[in-house]
Amino acid sequence: MASASSAGVLRVCWRCARPNFLVLAPLCAGLAVTSAWLDGRTPEGGAILLVLLAALLAHAAVNLFNEHHDFESGLDATTRRTPFSGGSGALPAHPEASRAVQRAALACLAGVVVIGGWCLWRAGPVLLAYGLLGLALVVAYTGWLTRRPLLCLVAPGLGFGTLMVVGANHALTGGFSATALAVSAVPTLLVSALLLANQLPDIEPDRRVGRHHLAIVLGARRASRLVAVLVLGAFLVVPLAWAVGWLPAEAWWMWLAAPAALRLIVGLWRLPTEVEEGGVAPLLPLLGLNVALLLASLALLNLGLWLAA
Repeated sequence: MASASSAGVLRVCWRCARPNFLVLAPLCAGLAVTSAWLDGRTPEGGAILLVLLAALLAHAAVNLFNEHHDFESGLDATTRRTPFSGGSGALPAHPEASRAVQRAALACLAGVVVIGGWCLWRAGPVLLAYGLLGLALVVAYTGWLTRRPLLCLVAPGLGFGTLMVVGANHALTGGFSATALAVSAVPTLLVSALLLANQLPDIEPDRRVGRHHLAIVLGARRASRLVAVLVLGAFLVVPLAWAVGWLPAEAWWMWLAAPAALRLIVGLWRLPTEVEEGGVAPLLPLLGLNVALLLASLALLNLGLWLAA
């Protein structure tokens, strides 16, 4: 019986880590690897695996902390769950696993710290700035940053984009890379767009528990248009960076996803007024398209840099 109970708790922790979305972290950290190859560097395979593992653990930690906080605050009891927002629903169904989920989050964070310590020893003290800011974002996002609109918008993109790509590249190569900085702008914009879009169905529940993000400040329709602008900005990064010589022509592979991006931008810009009254139905296909676009864009960008290396 005890083993069955332990297995059940592990399943809850696994669900709270939101494994369906964890592919995002390796795709972002992968840009650190492909940008290093593009710069003529050849990081060791073991170092690459550790950097990818640290990214994966950091993402899982954010998700686990978020699930635990939303359950303990009562938000899970009031939100309307969708495949893209409102959490996994694992803790409301198994409240006895709350402490285990919190411990799992701390364990993932500890893993990030251990790998970060190895990177610090290997690449020098500059990495401490990346690491400390990254840890602060992981710990503070749900409980603190979601009450500060601009920081809440910037934090996800900063974590998955600038810090993960530029920091991981520095850890692998021992130095700063302008290529990594240029390419990091894509996940910076797309991930912030993703998190803002996923807040749209939860505006009223989030407001009731004291959150104060831009979806609440702007309202659903204006916030959705900001998402559209961020997605457009991400796709403009490639031609602009290519024009000034920061990215190779192969980075244009990302533009194979441009038709989907255009569809998403137009759909977000033309959302009906019913979304302001809490209508979720018009949002759901766009939220799904947004997730698919993010993952496809990063995969294609990684492919382009790998082909150019």
